[in-house]
Amino acid sequence: MKEELNILIQAQYPLIYLVTSEEERAELSISAIAQSSKPQRRVYVWTVTHGIVEYGQPRNVTQHNTVSPEAAIEWIIRQKEPAIFILKDLHPFIDAPATTRSLRDAIASFKGTNKNIILMSPMQQVPIELEKEVVVLDFQLPDMGELNKVLTYHIDQNRGRRLTTEAREKLLRAALGLTKDEAEKVYRKAQVTTGRLTEDEVNIVLSEKKQLIRRNGILEYIEEDETIEAVGGLEELKKWLTQRSNAFTERAREYGLPQPKGMLILGVPGCGKSLIAKTTSRLWGLPLLRLDMGRVYDGSMVGRSEANLRNALKTAESISPAILFIDELDKSFAGSSGSGDSDGGTSSRIFGSFLTWMQEKKSPVFVMATANRVERLPGEFLRKGRFDEIFFVDLPTPEERQDIYRIHLTKRRTDISRFDLPQLAKMSDGFSGAEIEQALVAAMYEAFAQDREFTQLDIIAALKATLPLSRTMQEQVTALRDWARQRARPAASSVAEYQRMEF
Repeated sequence: MKEELNILIQAQYPLIYLVTSEEERAELSISAIAQSSKPQRRVYVWTVTHGIVEYGQPRNVTQHNTVSPEAAIEWIIRQKEPAIFILKDLHPFIDAPATTRSLRDAIASFKGTNKNIILMSPMQQVPIELEKEVVVLDFQLPDMGELNKVLTYHIDQNRGRRLTTEAREKLLRAALGLTKDEAEKVYRKAQVTTGRLTEDEVNIVLSEKKQLIRRNGILEYIEEDETIEAVGGLEELKKWLTQRSNAFTERAREYGLPQPKGMLILGVPGCGKSLIAKTTSRLWGLPLLRLDMGRVYDGSMVGRSEANLRNALKTAESISPAILFIDELDKSFAGSSGSGDSDGGTSSRIFGSFLTWMQEKKSPVFVMATANRVERLPGEFLRKGRFDEIFFVDLPTPEERQDIYRIHLTKRRTDISRFDLPQLAKMSDGFSGAEIEQALVAAMYEAFAQDREFTQLDIIAALKATLPLSRTMQEQVTALRDWARQRARPAASSVAEYQRMEF
């Protein structure tokens, strides 16, 4: 990115939009580029609080009457010497007609000069009038080399003991995705908490990433206690996931394997789609981030929704390798191709941006999505190459139902030998895993109210009192099975059972 910024400045690009929240790091990079340029350039910084100040000078050494954006840009136009002008946080004013016009006047006056305007902001907002004139760059987060300098400085300042190569690498990798300031703070926090800084403090560093996700507001960091053994049945799906448990390691790259892109899990509601996604995090040892599409959409400002999605995806990439979990994808993007009249095309743009990111992403972010209604999904999602595999989770087979009963009963009682699992499996034909669990809970409530232990008959009575979704929404379930028979891979081991149509 720094090389690209240097090239754009040397090539006399008049307007550059630098998206970053790390003002100090960005300014240092721009200053270094200005010093190495031929001819050398002075650097000026504008803020709405101080106006224009030359970089490195005290804030009181300001150019008078340059606090307003229009006055600042007019002053910039009048300057004759080569210079770089950094305008911080101009985005709240950039849509104003006077500001937009002033920037266009500046661009026209810069032709043939060694002058550049850099708009620096954590939020990207480009009015349509400037789209053809501006180049947008994302200022990348610190790499391992930069973080190593931060860590070395911190150890030297605190006279800490020398770290082994392995311990240093663990601390640096744990800090990847943090800004320079965040890395400095978290290393200080680890020092204050334990009085030392070793590889054992990796969890303290990782806790800062959780705070980063919480501050994002759109992503949710999910910590799942259950292991994949808590999922009944779905042996084919579990085998696929187990085979890829080391897919993001360097050993896999050396073997020549590509990084997995993602998977889509279709199926009947309540059959374990979300649980399998959550337990995969434990299986693979990767953080699980849930993307809440409802929080992405923001009608308060044009372009805000798109910026929300970009920021969320950037955050996911910054802490990769990670799993990005999107629950009920069919609801998140349903009707996106025809929403232009109702929301100004925001849904269509969000959908397009997400598809492009999925196709072009290089970072190890595994997208794990679930859906119940395949007819609501845009066809572009189902194209080969978007996901590594599309699995279909059907209603559990008799053997899987026995497995589900065994799991839930074992969670609640140490001895389950008094229960006839084959009979319970037979009585719950057509039930989903969630419905089986709720029937068991209902049976326990019934027995608890009578101050006694629950029995097989209590569970059977609860099953008889429940009308499963497979009967109330029979047409929808049948249509989903018909679609999945030829287009998706069965999650259960038995294809014959997966293809069964009767309940």
